[in-house]
Amino acid sequence: MWKPTTQTQTPTTPMRPGEPERPAMPTPVTSPPETAAGRPVTATAADQATIGKSLVIKGEVSGSESLYIDGRVEGSINLAGNRVTVGRNGVVSANINAREIVVLGKVRGNLTASDRVDIRSDGSLTGDVVAARISIEDGAFFKGGIDIRKAGQKPNGEEVKPASATEAVAARA
Repeated sequence: MWKPTTQTQTPTTPMRPGEPERPAMPTPVTSPPETAAGRPVTATAADQATIGKSLVIKGEVSGSESLYIDGRVEGSINLAGNRVTVGRNGVVSANINAREIVVLGKVRGNLTASDRVDIRSDGSLTGDVVAARISIEDGAFFKGGIDIRKAGQKPNGEEVKPASATEAVAARA
């Protein structure tokens, strides 16, 4: 049975001639984006620099923000307190020093992370890893050595001992 519509209803989407009125789609509640492994992505576009697919950089990359690499980098990458992500299209021939390193593309070089190294299923790493934690997903390629170090551990394996208050006072005198 046909029911007339009331005048207070207005279509929420523009109609084309001959097209039936479509109900308005509810606005989805957005949650933080997640990676393929289900972990939330913490870096936003505002605090992460990007090297695009068509960019080639030869030399030293350093700075104080996180970096997403989808292009090609040759040389060295030093972002000690930040995250370096090598995207699916990224090809890196460099030693990388960062707090956290995520490999989705191809990396040839040594990785040093103060926190963690994460090699995803499509990732490829040829080189040595020095980190407090490492994760290698099924399907990832890895050829090299792994050195697990606690935060603040020296390369020779000795613990870095913080100076006590009395030693600090004696040093100033």
